[in-house]
Amino acid sequence: MNRNFISLLSSGVAITALMSFAPAHAQDVAADASAQAPAAAAAEPVFDEIVVTATRDTRSLQDVPMSVNAVTGEQIQKLNILDTKDISRLAPGLELTNTTGRNNTTTLRGIGFDPDQGTDPTVQIYLNEAPANAQTVFTAMYDIGQIEVLRGPQGLLRGLSSPGGSITVTTRRPKFDEVEGFVQGTISDRHAYNVQGGVTLPFNDKVSLRVAALVDGNRGNQVRNITNGDFSRGNTQSGRITLGLRPTEDFTAYLTYQYLQSDVRQYGQVFGPASSFGGVPSGPGDIGVRDRVAVADGLNRFKNVSHIVNLNFDWDLGWANLTGVAAYQASDLDQVRDSDPGNGIPGLAVVQTTQSPFRVPTFELRLSSNNDGMFGWGLGAFYQKTTGTTISTQDAPQFFAPAPAVTGAYLPINSVATIPIYQEVISFNANGRVRSGGFTLEGGLRYTMIKSKRVADIVTTSPGLPGIPAGLPGGPFTISQNGIPAGLDEQKNKPLTGGATLTYEFSPALTGYVAYGHSFRAGSVGVAVPVGISSDLIATRNEKTDNFEVGLKGSAFNRRLNFAVAGFYQTFDGFLGRFPGVFYNCANVSPGVCGVVGGNPPATPINNGTDTPAVDSGFDFNYNGDATVKGIEATIDARPTDFWDLSVNMAYVKARYKNGERLPCNDFNGDGRPDTTGNAAITGSGNVSFCELSRLSDTPNFSLSATTELRIPVEGAVEPFVRGLISYRPGVYSERRDFDYPSRTLIDLFAGVRGNDGQWELTGFVKNVLNQQRITDFLPAPQISTQLAGTVQSGYATINTTLPREFGLIASFRW
Repeated sequence: MNRNFISLLSSGVAITALMSFAPAHAQDVAADASAQAPAAAAAEPVFDEIVVTATRDTRSLQDVPMSVNAVTGEQIQKLNILDTKDISRLAPGLELTNTTGRNNTTTLRGIGFDPDQGTDPTVQIYLNEAPANAQTVFTAMYDIGQIEVLRGPQGLLRGLSSPGGSITVTTRRPKFDEVEGFVQGTISDRHAYNVQGGVTLPFNDKVSLRVAALVDGNRGNQVRNITNGDFSRGNTQSGRITLGLRPTEDFTAYLTYQYLQSDVRQYGQVFGPASSFGGVPSGPGDIGVRDRVAVADGLNRFKNVSHIVNLNFDWDLGWANLTGVAAYQASDLDQVRDSDPGNGIPGLAVVQTTQSPFRVPTFELRLSSNNDGMFGWGLGAFYQKTTGTTISTQDAPQFFAPAPAVTGAYLPINSVATIPIYQEVISFNANGRVRSGGFTLEGGLRYTMIKSKRVADIVTTSPGLPGIPAGLPGGPFTISQNGIPAGLDEQKNKPLTGGATLTYEFSPALTGYVAYGHSFRAGSVGVAVPVGISSDLIATRNEKTDNFEVGLKGSAFNRRLNFAVAGFYQTFDGFLGRFPGVFYNCANVSPGVCGVVGGNPPATPINNGTDTPAVDSGFDFNYNGDATVKGIEATIDARPTDFWDLSVNMAYVKARYKNGERLPCNDFNGDGRPDTTGNAAITGSGNVSFCELSRLSDTPNFSLSATTELRIPVEGAVEPFVRGLISYRPGVYSERRDFDYPSRTLIDLFAGVRGNDGQWELTGFVKNVLNQQRITDFLPAPQISTQLAGTVQSGYATINTTLPREFGLIASFRW
């Protein structure tokens, strides 16, 4: 059976399953529905109720007054989700990306975040209820109990405030009454393998141990570097040990230690026509999307070594519950990167190395009433401290003419930035509940004290050109400077966040709610910003957001049909956005290069005698802009027959800056709209160009995901099945990149057999059945600043694309 026939057959099945989504199955809720509906008690509900901890207690998903997606470990294994960012395919409106192998980005409800912007994220990540770094959590996904995507501002129930939502990841915990475990192996024709497993070993009814491990290898973005012949590739090893303690029926604790080691080489894929520098071409001519090649001279390599310790306990005091979380994360992140991925300077690797160690202890205590009556209450305290010193070394050669790098016609410059980081967060929260006549009113406040301190020592050196003495342009020099402007190195904020919800139970099968949430993010201060630019490009103000949401959740036909729909409207006062690669021109600092006081060679004049100011270089700026986000989200789960599960998740979100907001951009031709055609130029009277932008992120308004499982009843000891996963994302125009992203429809199909007892399963799969290789991220070809020749175009654009079609096999065994 050839691949074309498999693809054709797979596409036919996928079309049948287009509006299908395998609902998440979670642990049972011990609720006696027959007490409220005796007539229905004779038949067991078709679906188990989904239990979530979105409200920091265990509730049925139908009773949670917020929009939540729950993905269980079982569903993750069934759909062979080996990369956490693929969870976004099950939650429309959520985008998890990793464009470089290092910086995991999260966008939810159109609210985007760049990890390099130096602010708290728009979507907080929690591992076993403790805030955790996305780079570590997303690197290794195995032995997962459940993942919950909480939508909307989070400013009350968890320690850190976030405007877009939260993602909570819970690992599997040991049981106290049985030995159980699993092992699963995956191989594919794309040089990928993944082996993972976990086992629970109960010593008695008071002490139990769970051990889990992962070994993973792959070729990442499936790109080959034609300059050095190397392929992108990555390997990850991780292990986790969880000790469960239950000395009494009233006290349970879980102590977890996780070790992670990851080594990723991910070359930047390029696209477009070649350029030349000094007569040397940047590559072999035109390169297409399906060529999947890189041309950089240097290496792109990212290493992550992390240790995470996590303690969770729950103590039933009778009149109240006392719960606690204590965690400690120690991570060492090392990166080597060629900052010239388009090979604009052939023969020379423009190397940047970064070492980022950080240590994060976290503590939280919560005391909540232990009753389900009319009144309820809760009190909590939270503490977290983040420390570490980042050391970044950057090559910045200054060419005097566009000559080949081998001729040495450039001034070698090296800059070392030492950036200690310190942030301390202390918060206290209180919440209450009143329940009467089908109505439940809940609400609370969190008072937070945030103290952060950032300094940066930057040393720029150059050995100079041969024969030129110090003090003359092109001669050797050493310059030291403080990379953070005076008075901005320390920040203190004391925000008040929180929210309230009003829920009404129309019937045991239908619930409606109205919710309000308020969150906060502290403003940022740029590190190593150029000297001579305006203060609005250096420091941003604090961000505040308010969200209003109305929702309806219900079930029908003895829970053969479950549904949820929510509409929301959110306003931002000073949304903290990131604007990368914006060309700037700064004040004439003489003698010195723009941004380096007292350096060599001489500074670039602000205006080279023309109407368009000269360009000094590009920089990544943070900037505030008022915005609104509004939309609707819907989920439908169904089981039409005992052998067929299906559902659909949809989201329509419009996240826009308010009309008239002027934000940093690249506007080379001066028409007020972003563009990067021609020579770099700055329009207007400021240090950078400004444009009226609309979208908060490069995400479309609409998105949809669907999946299905069809089980084929046969006589015998096996059960054949077919599964399908589909995700649709329309095309969208990126104003910032001046690029039209194409639409994409990704289809994954699975077919296999399993034992009737569910103990073993053998599955074949085809991912990206249609073999769509669509651009998902586009960075225009950068420009190189030279001392005598101005700026020159720097080779290919850098892109990320969807992975090509992949065939593979999964084998799993449970006991």
